[in-house]
Amino acid sequence: MTELPMTVPDPRLPERVTIYEVGPRDGLQNEKTVVPVEVKAELIERLVAVGLPVVEATSFVHPRWVPQLADAEELLKRIDPSAGSGRRPAVPMPVLVPNERGLDRALAAGVRHVAIFGSATETFAQKNLNRSLDDQFAMFEPTVQRALAEGMDVRAYVSMCFGDPWEGAVPVDQVVAVGRRLLDLGCYQLSLGDTIGVATTGHVGALLDAFNAAGVGDERLAMHFHDTYGQALANTHAALQHGVTTYDASAGGLGGCPYAESATGNLATEDLVWMLDGLGIEHGVDLPALVATSTWLAGHLGRPSPSRVVNALA
Repeated sequence: MTELPMTVPDPRLPERVTIYEVGPRDGLQNEKTVVPVEVKAELIERLVAVGLPVVEATSFVHPRWVPQLADAEELLKRIDPSAGSGRRPAVPMPVLVPNERGLDRALAAGVRHVAIFGSATETFAQKNLNRSLDDQFAMFEPTVQRALAEGMDVRAYVSMCFGDPWEGAVPVDQVVAVGRRLLDLGCYQLSLGDTIGVATTGHVGALLDAFNAAGVGDERLAMHFHDTYGQALANTHAALQHGVTTYDASAGGLGGCPYAESATGNLATEDLVWMLDGLGIEHGVDLPALVATSTWLAGHLGRPSPSRVVNALA
């Protein structure tokens, strides 16, 4: 029998959270070797089957910048995002689109859920988007408006919310200003990215307080933590105490950012699920099946999973 944590509920925390699985996109984009498209398709089917409510499928960033995801069209033909998975038809499979060209590709593939990816800092906007901090919004606005006109849901990521490897600590008010502008474009949710994993619990609370003070409730926010300094679960708990109920995570703890070398893996979905189980917070994910999936993927990648829970249970 698979070991499970003792459940000790905390009535101050949310009763249920949504895990936004980013492994097939954010997890695989930083791999040194290209994962075969049939393995990616099976990974997505497996992640859907374990009960994850959202599985981000891929990205329509130019293949020159993210060659690991150059097979996006072929992958989407295999999983059919317009209908969802055959096993769980209602599961959204979002795709990252950087601009209108990416949106054109998403529309042609039948995608119904998309995301844009902004920056909270000038340097990262230049390196990741080839735009200034202000100019990125001019690029995003027509993309978001067209997507909304097509009946799509649009999510916004904002990176470098807690620290930038070139600029250092990022002012809280600067992050809030960028986030508000992305939401004002019409995005339904804003994912706050700790891209290089430097956030601490007090910083998380201060940033969320500032968003609330600017009129953005916790229900419109998601958290995207990296575990570079081992703080991802502690920061998640701080956000839970604040009332945030959506968390990005990557199966097996894979991922990083190809434009920020200090960014190590995302918060592992299995580690997040273990903590949520211990707190009695509902999430809908079958942990043993998820561990089996990450163990299977680690075999294809030729190395152990970074997830502590995967290594403990596998």
